Amino acid sequence: MNWKVITPKLLVVSGIILFAALMRLVPHYPNFTPIAAIALFGGAHLGKKHLAFIIPLVALFISDLFLGFHNMMIPVYLGFVLIVLLGTLFRNNVRIPYVIGGSLAGSVLFFLVTNFGVWAMTPYYPPTLEGLMMSYTMAIPFFHAAALGDLFYNAVFFGGFYLVLQRYPALRLG
Repeated sequence: MNWKVITPKLLVVSGIILFAALMRLVPHYPNFTPIAAIALFGGAHLGKKHLAFIIPLVALFISDLFLGFHNMMIPVYLGFVLIVLLGTLFRNNVRIPYVIGGSLAGSVLFFLVTNFGVWAMTPYYPPTLEGLMMSYTMAIPFFHAAALGDLFYNAVFFGGFYLVLQRYPALRLG
């Protein structure tokens, strides 16, 4: 193993991501989870692009081992990967407006991808444009909690990591 890849920053960011994934296992308000925040935070703070995708995906998978697998995993993981990609767009320029914008954009992206999956992969809605719009409309009540959860967890992860960086500036490296 190349030990130069394992930096203190990688360990701290990975630890935050793993902790957040385990937070899915404790009781919480429906859809108020750290899922999208894990993806955005990992994309923005894991220096190597392959690690930005692998570490959050592995953390999500580990929590899914405990929660159980389901037929909507493909859209969930696809939405997750797209949010990691979104986080990589401001990797070298993490600022409050980008975190807020990325959080909201990630919420919308996840909503669109997963509810498209519900429409395409389940018998709940007719396979028409009207059925797709019905799928999105019926999911709006769930979107509010998800978007608030994303904003909350992104504030905690990005804000907390910023505070840690103030105390330990060496973490900027890597």
